[in-house]
Amino acid sequence: MSSGLEEIQLATILLVVVAGFAAGWVDAVVGGGGLLQLPALLLVPGITPVQALATNKLGSLFGTTTSAITYYRRAKPDLKTALPMAGIALVGGFGGAIIATSLPSSVFKPIIVAALIAVALFTAFRPTVGTLTKLRHTGGRHYGTAAAIGLVLGFYDGLIGPGTGSFLIIAMVTLLGYSFLDASAKSKIVNLATNFGALMFFLPNGSLLWGLGLILGLANMAGGYLGSRMAITQGSRFIRVVFLVVVAALIAKLGYDVWVENIRPAL
Repeated sequence: MSSGLEEIQLATILLVVVAGFAAGWVDAVVGGGGLLQLPALLLVPGITPVQALATNKLGSLFGTTTSAITYYRRAKPDLKTALPMAGIALVGGFGGAIIATSLPSSVFKPIIVAALIAVALFTAFRPTVGTLTKLRHTGGRHYGTAAAIGLVLGFYDGLIGPGTGSFLIIAMVTLLGYSFLDASAKSKIVNLATNFGALMFFLPNGSLLWGLGLILGLANMAGGYLGSRMAITQGSRFIRVVFLVVVAALIAKLGYDVWVENIRPAL
């Protein structure tokens, strides 16, 4: 078992801490913090991609736990929807992590970029969407839709990961009818479960760098606490603006990956 701190320069550790704090803030508001956190981990000398993924999940687990507790105490999300959704998402996250070891994520990235563009356009041109909670379904249909969202996006988080929180929020806003604030609060509970599900797969094979992961987790906690408090104070309009910024960044990052992995080799 490695702490992950051997022979790492102080400047690199500070970079990881800053990235972890920023990622925690972004994740607490709209998700997508992995865009900052995972690349920072990959700069650590000698770290493998699997170690980076596992350590990233540990750091994110701290942050999502902090923001989920903060949202629960201040925004009072509906646990009748969030908890079953989280349980199913945990199973999906574990299954996605298993598949991730044998299936290249480049297969899915073009589809994800197209979906993100559609989400960004929908959100930008429908400014009233997500301002208030107006549930689209009740009873079994509501819980069935929530379960399907949890399973699909839990699997996605274990398989690829970037933007899971953002996808959870927009799915709950558009398919279930929650406001951005309500959706963000519930998404943290679900995202906590998906992180834990993926981590359950990574733990037995010794990929986790505990020391580095714990430092990252503390920074993520601080960012998550600040971000969730700001989101609750500022409300759905603030979350919607940050959501659009993060989705634009996701489109740019994954679009570049598609260019490098799928398009440029074919030219």
